[in-house]
Amino acid sequence: MNISLPDALKAFVDAQVETGLYGTSSEYVRELIRKDQDRQRLRGLLEAGAASRPAGVADDAYFERLRSRVRGPAGA
Repeated sequence: MNISLPDALKAFVDAQVETGLYGTSSEYVRELIRKDQDRQRLRGLLEAGAASRPAGVADDAYFERLRSRVRGPAGA
């Protein structure tokens, strides 16, 4: 796949590569695509959560129950 960029965008991509965080412009573009995929997944989860019915109150007792579940049985 070849992508054509205007000079200003090419210069920006080249500058990102020059920071040393990316070995090539292709690595930079791949990272942007991965981040966009993550953003889209997160948006989908947020939209699904917003459309769902409330599950209950998230008070101190709720979070303590979660902590207990994560810690597992006493002495484990």
